[in-house]
This record gives sequence, C-alpha cells and structure tokens, in this order.
Amino acid sequence: MIVSGSRYGYGFIPEQFLPEGTDEYYLRNIQAKSADRRWRHLRSGEIELLVKNANSCDDWDDILVQDPFDPTRISRNSFHGLVRIGAVQDGLLKYHDFTVPEGITGCRIISTDIGDHCAIHDCAYISHYIIGDRVILHRIDEMQTTDHAKFGVGVVKEGEDPSVRVTIHVMNEAGGRAVAPFDGMICADAWLWAAYRDDEPLMRRFQEMTDRSCDLRRGWYGKVGDGSVLKSCGIIKDVMFGPASYAKGAHKLKNLTIRSTEQSPTQLGEGIELVNGIIGSGCHIFYGCKAVRFIMGDNSNLKYGARLLNSILGDNSTVSCCEVLNNLVFPGHEQHHNNSFLIASLVMGQSNMAAGATVGSNHNSRGNDGEIVAGRGFWPALSSTLKHDSKFASFTLLVKGNYPAELNIPLPFCLLSDNTCDHRRELMPAYWWMYNMYALERNSWKYTARDRRKRIVQHVETDYLAPDTAQEMLQALDLLQRWTAQAWCRIHGVDPDAMEPSELSRKGFELLSEHPDEVSTMEVVGENLENTIYPVKILKPAEGWRSYRDMLLYYGVKSVGRWCVDSGMTLSQFQREHATTKPSSPWLNLGGQLVLERKVQQLRQDIRSGRISTWREVHDQYELWWKEYPCDRACDGLQVLRSLLVVDSIDPPTWASLTQEVRRIRAYVEDQVLRTKQKDYDNAFREITYRSLAERNAVLGRVEDNPFIAEAKRQSEDLFAVLDAVQLG
Repeated sequence: MIVSGSRYGYGFIPEQFLPEGTDEYYLRNIQAKSADRRWRHLRSGEIELLVKNANSCDDWDDILVQDPFDPTRISRNSFHGLVRIGAVQDGLLKYHDFTVPEGITGCRIISTDIGDHCAIHDCAYISHYIIGDRVILHRIDEMQTTDHAKFGVGVVKEGEDPSVRVTIHVMNEAGGRAVAPFDGMICADAWLWAAYRDDEPLMRRFQEMTDRSCDLRRGWYGKVGDGSVLKSCGIIKDVMFGPASYAKGAHKLKNLTIRSTEQSPTQLGEGIELVNGIIGSGCHIFYGCKAVRFIMGDNSNLKYGARLLNSILGDNSTVSCCEVLNNLVFPGHEQHHNNSFLIASLVMGQSNMAAGATVGSNHNSRGNDGEIVAGRGFWPALSSTLKHDSKFASFTLLVKGNYPAELNIPLPFCLLSDNTCDHRRELMPAYWWMYNMYALERNSWKYTARDRRKRIVQHVETDYLAPDTAQEMLQALDLLQRWTAQAWCRIHGVDPDAMEPSELSRKGFELLSEHPDEVSTMEVVGENLENTIYPVKILKPAEGWRSYRDMLLYYGVKSVGRWCVDSGMTLSQFQREHATTKPSSPWLNLGGQLVLERKVQQLRQDIRSGRISTWREVHDQYELWWKEYPCDRACDGLQVLRSLLVVDSIDPPTWASLTQEVRRIRAYVEDQVLRTKQKDYDNAFREITYRSLAERNAVLGRVEDNPFIAEAKRQSEDLFAVLDAVQLG
C-alpha cells in the first residue's frame, strides 16, 4: 500500500477513535508528561547546522527541543511527525564496558519523544515511542508501537474483534482453563481464574477486572524507562520497557510488558524471541529462548534455549534447556536440565524437574492431554515419564522409571518407585523425613535465602511443615491405618468390606501403635493409587505412620509456641480464645501462599457481589491474609495437637511433655541433617577420584564446615528459645 508522503508520521490514531476536541497526541502528552517539559522550536541557526550534518525533516516546525541542546550531536537522521528531543550535550553514556556518545546519529525517527542525555545510534526505524532519560539505543532494526498496542495484556482495544484477545491456556492444553493476563498478574490470580471454571459470574467479573486494569483507548505509545540499554536487536514492536531494562541481541520482542526497576533490572539477551507476555522485574532471559503467551514472575530466569509456551511461571524460578507448555507453576520452580518436558500441569512450587523427565505424556487419550496436579516440593527423577491425569501430594519424590498409568498419590514426603520386576509400584511414606533430612530441611531454607525480590507482591510459605502438608499427613495417617487393618483382615480371614472405615481406622491405629513388629511382616497395599490391576505396595508403613505423627506434633507445638511468644499471649489465653474453634476448613495453596478455603470462598463472594472490583483490591486481600496467617497457622497447629492427643485442651503438664518430645524430635532433625549429608563423605566411591582426603576436602570442603549444618544448629537454638519463652498461665 502506498500512502501520501505528506502524512508520514501523522495520523497515528484513526479519526473515528479520536475524542472530540483532541488530537493524535493527547494520550502521548499524558504519558510523556509534556506539560512538565519546556519545549521550544528550533532556531534558524540550529536548523542550518542540522541540515549541514545530513539530517532531514518533513517539517522542521514539528521538531521541538529542550535546553541545553547541542545540534552538533545530531547527524545523518530523518525525522517525521512530531519529534521532541530532550537535553543533548557533549557527553558519554556508559553501560559496563559499552560506551557511546550522547546524541542521535544514523536513525529514522517517527513521532517520538526522546528524554534527556540519550544516546541513539544506527537505529533504522523508531516509531511512536516515549524514550526516557539516559537511554542507550544502538543498532536496532525496527522499533515501533501500533495504535492498538496492548503490551501483553489480554484485552480488546476500541473497535477490535474480540478474537484478538490474548489468553494463556494454563493447566490444560485444550484451553478450558484459559486466563487473560494483566500487568501485575501473579500465580494466585491465575489459579483462582483457572480453578473455579464452574463459577460463571466469577469468570465474568475476572474478565471485567482485567479490562478495567488497562485503558482500552487507542493511541498509547510504547515506553523505554530511564537508564535502559537496548542494543543490537532485530524487531521490537509494542513493548513497554521499565526503567533500567537491558536487551542485547534479541531477535524479536513483540507485545510485551517488561517490568524493571533500578533495584531489580530485567535483562534480555542473545537470540531470544518473546511474543505476548509479561515479564517481572529482576528477570533474566538469554541464549536463544522462545516464549509465547506467557507470564514470568519476579526474579525468574529463562535461558539456554528453553521454551515457555502458554504458561505462567512463578517468582524465583529457573527454566532452561527444556519445554514448558500449558502450565501454571508456582514460585520456587527449578527446571534447568536438558530434554525435560512439563505439559498441562499445575505445579505448586519448591519443585525440581530432572533431566529427561516427561511430566505429562503426549498423548494417552483420544483428545488433548489431561492434567497433572503436584503439591509443593514435587521432584520427578531422571527420565521419569508420567501420564495424565495424575495427582501428587506435597514433597513426592519419584524414582527414575516409566509410570505407565495414571497416579493419585495422597501421602506427602513419600518415595514412589517403579518396580519393573513385577510391574508394581512401591510407595514409602515419609521417606524424606526418614532418609533425606538434609534435603528436606535445606529445601525450606534455600527458597527463603534465594528470594531476592525487592518488592514482594505475594508472600509464600516455604516451610515444609505447614498447614497444607499437615492436612495431607492427617489424611495419610487415616489411610495407613485403614490399609494396615485391611492387610490384617486378609491374613486372619476377615472380610474388610464388612467393616466401616472408622472401624478399620481404629484397628489400624491399634496395630501401628502397639504392634509395629507385626505390621512389618504384613503386605500392606494402597487402594486407588494407580489406574492398573496391580496393587501399590506400601513400604515400611509403621515407620512412616510414626514419622507422620512426629512431624505433626513438631508442627503443632512449633506453630502454637511461636504465636504465643510473638503475640504475647499465654498458652491458656490462646486456648480460651479459640476454645470453640471447630476443626479448620481445608487449606488451599494460592500461588505459594497458604489460605483457609473459607477465606477464599468469601473472596469469591465479594468479587461476585462487586464489593471487590479490582485486582489491586484482590492483592490487598492476599496481604491481609498473610498478616492473619501466623494466627491461622497456630489455630491449625492447635487443632492438630488436639486431634493427635484426642483431647479438648492442652494443660500445662501435657504441654511440658509435648515440648520435651519436640526437643527430642528437633535433636533427631539436627542429627539427621548431619548424617544424611555425611553419606556423601562416607561413601567409598565418592573418594576414588581423589588422590587423598586432603584433596577431597580442598574440593568439597569438610562436612562439619557445611554452612547449612551450622544453620540447622542455629534453627534448633531458635526453636528451643521459643519453647522456653512460652508462658503457660
């Protein structure tokens, strides 16, 4: 299409979308805060110098500048439309070892605002951008904004067909859980939107809230924040760059919001192609990555050829060398090994995908893939393959193997293995607690230590002993008791189907608590754990049952004790205040933040009714919940203790006994942290590559010098100090 040269750089907003009494720059002036600038026209001498320096312009009256203005710093450019240029002087801008002179050279610039002291060189095409102060733009092929730019937000602009709305198909590749992204969206928002699909009024409200989060008028310009550096890039189209953004060698950046700050700059590197996304502050994306229809949370990384497609990745996560497709991944996810796939899954954080792991097969049905739900701490081993639909409790560890059928694993902290000899799966409850305490304790510590977010939008729970895992362990105790009782019935010729579940649970409790040696001789199998004819064998049921009780007791005393000390309440006061508290409603993992389900239901009602009408108000609710969480957690811990002890209240002698038990458990934890790490040093095969013990210690360090072992001791001291400080009266 050939257009009139006299209109080059003008008519950005189609006339039918211009409000009466405005011009095409009315939104630009709002964005650029033009009223705060002292623009002036060029003087005749300045125009002569610009022409002499091989600059051209359709209408020099449409070039506005701000003093100080040195025209000798501007050469070999063509200007079109209204172009406004901030202060330009004889100076240099430096980013690391890259240093360029202030000014504008070798560029085509169309209807753009340029801030103070910028360096813009060899950019073939810059159109409809607002460029901040102290910005470096160097060797960019194409950089433009369209009048209908949405910057990655899932909205429809004036006059557009609704089919252009960008959505992200999380958790299910068929699109039935699609969410419309918005600037500031976090995993909790996406989960609420994706999870309650049967709540049609809520779905409508969510879309309305997203539409209100973005101005739907046409004509907003792209922006490059102060102190940003963009160099050697191909196509940049409809991208909003926050302050201190850095991009080098990117092939294509389109329809994006890049959140960046001076304290948490976002960096984009070589060979990447990013389309339809929102990128959090402090993120790094490098080395040939591809991302389409995506959100990345703050302080996350994408690198080494990774593909992030139709997915939302939570804060403090790293994905590289792999493919992540149609997922909602909560904060603290690690997937940095080659050839791993994560498909159509909800992964609830603190997770790690090993090399070759295929989580979600493609395909095992006649339609699109199903779904996989994995609680916190999910860890499939090397080359594990999983089928849709499957569900895993928190801190499930999979042994390397092929899992040919759907799985439903409700026991937390377990080890699931693929026994290929007889086609049976084997499940060991509480494996982490019994045999890998170092990794379990370090898991909680490292995700807190690695949280480098400067501005926390959502708080997350990283302690492995928390209301969600306590809820799962209580269920696991009942399951182990019933399965043990069923095994006893089979041995003694009793029909387990003739017994009520409560009877089976009581019998199992008796066997596990009073006759663990007898239980060790039984073959205990789990029900409804795998979609095959083969039963799943439960390994060490008595040891796992005892471990769960220890973990629950430890959690309950810690939670109650910490709240009593922090709130200044005595144990008696706390119990009186919550004497009528019924067993709490289930807990939900909302993007890594643990919340009582009844509170989420109230939030849904408030959104449906219109009492809460913006995403900011929803986020305020998350913040309020976090402030209430220590008390809610303590109440949950109290209910756990009441359930374990089968009492209505805890008197001082009982509390004294419990604290002694917790001291014993904590001593076990600290000892196991050392012992499980010591295995790396006591294994003779770990020494064969070293000439001597001295060489090994020089390379690995001594186990007693391990910083986390020292951290474990400090945590023990902190816990004992809390227990000593609890007032009973």
